[in-house]
Amino acid sequence: MGPSDPTTSRPAQRLTRNLRWMPAIGPGLLVAATGVGAGDLATGALAGTKLGVAVLWAVAVGALLKFVLTAGLARWQLVTGRTFLRGAVEHFGPLTRAVFLAYLFLWSFFVGSALMAACGVTAHAMLPLFSPSTDKVIYGILHSCVAVWLVHRGGYPLFGKVMSVCIAIMFTTVVTAAILVKPSVTELVSGMFVPRIPDRSGDGLYWTTGLIGGVGGTLTILCYGYWIREEGRETTGDLPACHIDLATGYLMTALFGMAMVVLGSRLPVDPDVAGSRLVVLLADALAGTLGAFGPVGRWVFLLGAWGAVFSSLLGVWQSVPYLFADYR
Repeated sequence: MGPSDPTTSRPAQRLTRNLRWMPAIGPGLLVAATGVGAGDLATGALAGTKLGVAVLWAVAVGALLKFVLTAGLARWQLVTGRTFLRGAVEHFGPLTRAVFLAYLFLWSFFVGSALMAACGVTAHAMLPLFSPSTDKVIYGILHSCVAVWLVHRGGYPLFGKVMSVCIAIMFTTVVTAAILVKPSVTELVSGMFVPRIPDRSGDGLYWTTGLIGGVGGTLTILCYGYWIREEGRETTGDLPACHIDLATGYLMTALFGMAMVVLGSRLPVDPDVAGSRLVVLLADALAGTLGAFGPVGRWVFLLGAWGAVFSSLLGVWQSVPYLFADYR
């Protein structure tokens, strides 16, 4: 039978139909994987440490707001055929281009360096080579080089596959860790469905607001428009697919954020420590609660945290060039 024989193509056709759902949620997974980084991990854990699980509702509200905003920008792009940046320049003039470009340069520098440092700290906690400060630099540079190579070598298809693996790792390990610390089901339900702000006269309002705004990425929202172009979505008929993948992505983001709040509320950590160092302290505290399985649990949790920070680094390295190219 020749390669074009219908009987030989049927298995491939069936496989294609069975995997058709994967492109439908691909860009949404990219939003989730890129948007959740070291800052989101620390914010969720610190909010849980200071306020407990009473603010789980804030995570859901933050994810819902990001969903509405991202879906609105996707609708704009599919209706007009222009990205948000192009539309902003056309409607508000060239000054918009200059201001945003300056912001993008600063954002890229500070966020890129922070993500490299977070990858370095997390990798050192998993596989130490030298001192923490030395490993942070070595691992940070190595992760950045690997990310650039992946983006340059494989383009969008390889990027999507690697990000899918990262989000599977980070989601599974962190949510599992939250279950293992045995939170109160009653308190979880109350925290998700009864909005309240503990210590409102103190830092409660500050941390609750930070939790709402810290769910998911900021500039990542703009990058979603370029990812759906890679998927060939160009008309309003593609809006249902956008709604499905964004709902999936932000649902995973919300569950991930809630898991970090639960971990912060159940594990004894120093509330004055922030950033990727806090993630390492959470892993150490988790190891102390798991008994004989502590070392394994610590390493697995750090693997999930690594998946979160590396996927953010890879997502930034892949998506920010779209924004620069949009100014050509």
